Amino acid sequence: MLQLKATHMMETLGIEIKEMDKDRVVMTMPVDDRTRQPYGMLHGGASVVLAESAASYGTALNIDLDRQMGVGLEINANHLRPKQDGVVTATAVPVHRGRTTMIWDIRITDEQGKLVCISRCTVAIVSVDRSVSGVSDGPSHV
Repeated sequence: MLQLKATHMMETLGIEIKEMDKDRVVMTMPVDDRTRQPYGMLHGGASVVLAESAASYGTALNIDLDRQMGVGLEINANHLRPKQDGVVTATAVPVHRGRTTMIWDIRITDEQGKLVCISRCTVAIVSVDRSVSGVSDGPSHV
């Protein structure tokens, strides 16, 4: 059985897994020099990385990782409030769990629970032959 582990991107941005099950994934990310844009605010791309990471982990918990993997198919994000420092928390819940796709709703909030970003991520579920050379021991997004 494959193990879910933090990716280099998650480690680079300081993303931490706080809660993880088939119905809900919670991750945090610091707002610091790694995640700010040049004007000192949380970079929208960092929020998207956090959102897709949460959706990808959630998908991985809902599929057979020995035969399948989840890959990001589409993501959107509405950035609602600027954030200069502190920590943001992403909470991902499934909206649709199908045979070939999963759709996740991700809410990113600040320490006071105010929405910073709302995202929706569609993850494709693809078959994978783990015996083929070059396939890593972990899903690409998880």
